[in-house]
Amino acid sequence: MGDGSAAPANTVIGLFRALVEADPTRPVLTYYDLRTGERTELSGATLDNWVSKTANLLVDGLGLGPGDTAAVWLPPHWQTAAVLLGCWSAGLAVAYGAPDGDDARVVFAATDVIAAAGDGPGEEADERYALGLAPLGRPLGQAPPGWVDYVVEVRGHADRYQGPSPSPGAPAWMGADRGPVTHAELCRQARDRAGALGIPPAGRVLVDGTGYTDPREWLLSPLAAGATTVLGLGFGHDAARVAELADTERAGTTLGPVAAR
Repeated sequence: MGDGSAAPANTVIGLFRALVEADPTRPVLTYYDLRTGERTELSGATLDNWVSKTANLLVDGLGLGPGDTAAVWLPPHWQTAAVLLGCWSAGLAVAYGAPDGDDARVVFAATDVIAAAGDGPGEEADERYALGLAPLGRPLGQAPPGWVDYVVEVRGHADRYQGPSPSPGAPAWMGADRGPVTHAELCRQARDRAGALGIPPAGRVLVDGTGYTDPREWLLSPLAAGATTVLGLGFGHDAARVAELADTERAGTTLGPVAAR
């Protein structure tokens, strides 16, 4: 596991480590794609391994750290959670949904986004990682030209991250409208949003990843509440299926297609 003792409480990675340390065996993130039948359940320890490997990839593999920015163009997915939390663990700020940002040192993008955008996004970055988001974390058969397979690369790094942790005042989110948002401010926003969404402390929440695409909602708000998450795609407007899944996963709170904006 990562070095949770070194992560300040008022940072995003501090929120995550606190949830994991409370019970490393508890499912922290369960991912469903109802269109394909995929179900992937990650305990705190398992997700933490992916997070630590990602942080080590960035720090040891690329020499990145506080002051650098990662561009992330990925949909709601368990691998997206690993990438985002890995970036925050390593002290990088995240520019979400903007892989062609001029200041990004590293880019993570889904293969369908790359195909739609062409080879250009993020070409000035030190490295560009492609994610196929396949079930069971399967690697790509072949990465797009100019891109590296994230799953292949990340697996070669250590399961424990022991590098420096970000400070609460360090940039965590590159807001397009008002500039960088610090870890402390992002945590405050996540706590406020968790309250507005009705996510109870230490609860379990089912989130429709189609209606709630912003990771500040589907990922950070539950973390801020100390809640575990069931992230589902492919609900459509089937409220009965949502209710069935919530019952199966014992999720006391649902942010489903009916509630989506």
